[in-house]
Formats: sequence, C-alpha cells, structure tokens
Amino acid sequence: MVFLVSISFGYSQSKDSLVAPWWVEKFKLSAGLFVPVNNTNIQVGANGSAQGRDIDFEKDLGLGATSLTFLANAQWRISRRSRINLGYFNISRTATHTLQRDITFDSTTYHVNASVNTYFNTAIYQFSYGYAFIEKPTYEVGILIGAHTVGAKAGISLNGANIGASTDNNFGFTAPLPDFGVWGGYAFTNRFAVNLDFDYLSLTVDNVDGSLVAYNLIFSYKLIRQLDLSLSYSGLNFNVSTTKKNVTGDFKWGYNGPSLGVSFSFGKKSWSNGY
Repeated sequence: MVFLVSISFGYSQSKDSLVAPWWVEKFKLSAGLFVPVNNTNIQVGANGSAQGRDIDFEKDLGLGATSLTFLANAQWRISRRSRINLGYFNISRTATHTLQRDITFDSTTYHVNASVNTYFNTAIYQFSYGYAFIEKPTYEVGILIGAHTVGAKAGISLNGANIGASTDNNFGFTAPLPDFGVWGGYAFTNRFAVNLDFDYLSLTVDNVDGSLVAYNLIFSYKLIRQLDLSLSYSGLNFNVSTTKKNVTGDFKWGYNGPSLGVSFSFGKKSWSNGY
C-alpha cells in the first residue's frame, strides 16, 4: 500500500494554460539509486578453437545477481519537440567462489573445486536525440536515435592455495551500439505523470556484432516547481560478439530492476509563450 502526501508551495498551473506537459523543462538533471538484477553469460576462447560451454557468472562463478549502483541523466529540450538525452551508470561486481565444474575461459581450464576470484564490470553511456511528432498539453509521442556505448571487462584468477599455479585471465571491450526507438509520456494530473522509452539495435560494425534491447518506464511526481521525484523500472539486454588480439568473446548480459531518483529543472521555456 502506498500513501502519497501532497504539500502545496503556492505553485499551480491550470490545465488549459499548458502548452506542454509539466515535465517538459528546458534543462533537467537527474540522479538516483538503481538496483539491477543481472544475468551474465560469457564465452571466451582463442580464434579457431573450441570455446566450450557458456559460463554463467552468477551460477558458475558466484557473482551476486543483485547490486546497488548510482545513475545520472541530463536532458536538454532544444525546442518544444526536440530533446537531447545523456545518461550514465556502471555496475561492478566481484566474488570468490569454489568451482562446482570445470570452467574454460580464454583457452585456460579452471578445474572443479578450485577457488577463483572473479569480476565483471560494465559501464553504460547513453546518448539520444528525440523528436516528438505528436505534442499536446498533457501528452507527447516521439521517435529517437542514439547510441548505447557499452564498456565491459571480465576476469578470472586462481585464489588462495592455488596461487602457486598462478593463472589470471581477463577479456574486455568497448562497443558503441547505435539504436533507434520510441518514447512518450502522459500527465495524469499537473503533478503526476508516466513516461516510457524503448530502444532496439541489431548491427555489425568492424569486429563487433551486437544486438540490444532497452526500456525505461518512469513514474514522476512534482514535489515543488523545480523538483521531481521518480520511481522507475528499467531493463537492458545485449548480446555482443567481438574479436580482440586473436581472442573471441561472446557476451550475453542483461539487467532489469527498479530505481528511485530525483530531478532538478531549470531554464526559461520559450515554448510557454507559444513556441
């Protein structure tokens, strides 16, 4: 059960006077805490060699599926219809785990009952340009073009009593993945609204073959004129195959989870006068 308490600070705006929904601001800076639930499968091996089974980093290597991270976003409304979005967050996970089966990573086999240190780090940078082809006082619908730049690095090393047989393998990549999508929002009242972004990609560029599906569902509440609170549920799933220094890696990674954030808006809105 959720209870909302509305506190008035002397700010009101009649529905009839709106040219754009209340969340459409000139500049908006957002930050929040994100709790993604991860699912990671990786296969790494020398070119032309049998790479063996996929490695489930949560099940096989003991990485926690759930983590806590910080996210940030900036939006600039160039005009009433046009917007530019920049976003960033990263997820870093480590674990020490006793193997329950043989694991082959980068042509090295780690045998059952070995104790290993594992890490999987990702950073996501997102850029998009959106254009609203439908814009009304209480809702808007648009298309977007942009890119998710995904940086990922994974590694396995022997731990503890196994150090004498020192083995340490890692593999990483940075892949700019262009994407296309749709976005929209609806204001239920002059304080409460819902927005949704959806992105998709399937593309091969140089030595990177990738596909990506991402979405972000946001419920926003205007606390005071320039300050909004939001509850979001976001997801991203990508599949990337890449070759680096005669080593081929197949990465399948995804997350889904909630976030709680706050947004600060500023700047004069020229469209409030009929732009």
